[in-house]
Formats: sequence, structure tokens, C-alpha cells
Amino acid sequence: MNFDSLSSRPVVHGLTLGVLMLDTRFPRFPGEIGNAATWSVPMQFKIVRGATPARVIEDQGRGLLDPFVDAAQELIDMGVRGITTSCGFLALFQRELSERLSVPVATSALLQVPMVERMLPAGKRVGILTINQVALTELHLAAVGVDPATPMVGMPEESLFRRVFTDQAQPSEADFAVLELEMVVAAQSLVAQFPDVGAIVFECTNMPPFAAAVRRNTGLPVFDVVGMLRWFIDGLRLQSA
Repeated sequence: MNFDSLSSRPVVHGLTLGVLMLDTRFPRFPGEIGNAATWSVPMQFKIVRGATPARVIEDQGRGLLDPFVDAAQELIDMGVRGITTSCGFLALFQRELSERLSVPVATSALLQVPMVERMLPAGKRVGILTINQVALTELHLAAVGVDPATPMVGMPEESLFRRVFTDQAQPSEADFAVLELEMVVAAQSLVAQFPDVGAIVFECTNMPPFAAAVRRNTGLPVFDVVGMLRWFIDGLRLQSA
């Protein structure tokens, strides 16, 4: 018997994607990455302890690359065929994770921006909605091939959305209707400031539950991490066939 081949077999069969989760306490609505009911295929989740929103967003994930690599390797050993993360700001780790892991990696919804840009009519650009415009730097954009001149609007610092999804508010304060309204207002602000925006990409993985409202109120296509990962999963499933 070849024991080497046995040791390389996955612990769990039938998995597709592993999700590296930030260390958070806020609620996750159906339709977002961290709610298992969002997905129609088996997913594996792993919390990266110490990877708080503040450390990942405001401190650019300093000191967290190795913990993310270690957590991803645990998921790969479990049997996943691809890796993603629960924060768009981890675009900053795209190259490093891809280089150090043995499976495909999609760190951020921002990976879609160059592709969507090329699909738009002449004279139209992608606009980005992010949880924190100040913290989303040219380094993050360059890491996933996004033009630094791409139009962008962030959620206001005092908004419920930003406070809830950075763990600055109590989980009980997460009022879906208020969060949805704030998202619509931010999207309308993006379009008003940049009339040539022809599609919107959500940076934040907590934004997808509000995509339908943004589409209705702006009339624009909206691309988010959930849609991207469904495409990613389809590729991984074909790969495993």
C-alpha cells in the first residue's frame, strides 16, 4: 500500500471552496459570503483569529499574512479546491497567497474590476463602492490590476453600515432596512459624482444582500463577491470532474 498517496488525500470529499473569515462578531445576512445559506454547494469556513476588521482594513493586514497562509493550508488539507476571503481589502495579499498556496485563490471582489471595465460600452467606467474609501489605497488596487483612477465612493464614517461591519456597533443594531437605504444613497452618490459610471463593483463582502436595491435605484449592473465566487466555484467543480 502506498501510504504517501493516502496521506495526500483530502479529509472531506466534495468540497469546492474554502473561505478565510475575519475575526468578527457582527451578524451576516443571507446572501453574503459568511452566511452558509447563501451557498448551494459545500463550503468550508476558517476564522483567522486576530484578523479583526481594524487590523485588515486600517492596518493593511500587517503581521497577518502567515496566519492567513496557515489557515488556508488547513482548508486545503481538509479538501477544498480554491480559497477566498471574507474581506475585499485582502486584495493586498492576492499575489502572496497565490504564490504560497497550491490551489487557485480569489481574495477580493475587486478582481472583477478590470474584466467588467472591458465589457462596458465606450465612454463608460466601473465605479467601486467600498466600506472605507480612505483605507482602500492604490496598493490594494494595484495588487489586483485595478486602475487607480477608478471612481470610488466609501460608506460614511458615521454610517450604521460602517459601524456594524467593522464591529463598532452592537450586533443588535444591524437594521437591514437602514443598511439597505445607506447602500442605495452611497450608490446614488457614486453615480452623481461620476456620471460615466456604467457598472458598480462592491468591494465589501457584506454588501451583496443589498445589491438588488442598488440595481433598482441606479439602473446599473452590480457585481459583488457572491456572483464572482459562483463563477469561481463553477470552474473549480469542472476542474474536479
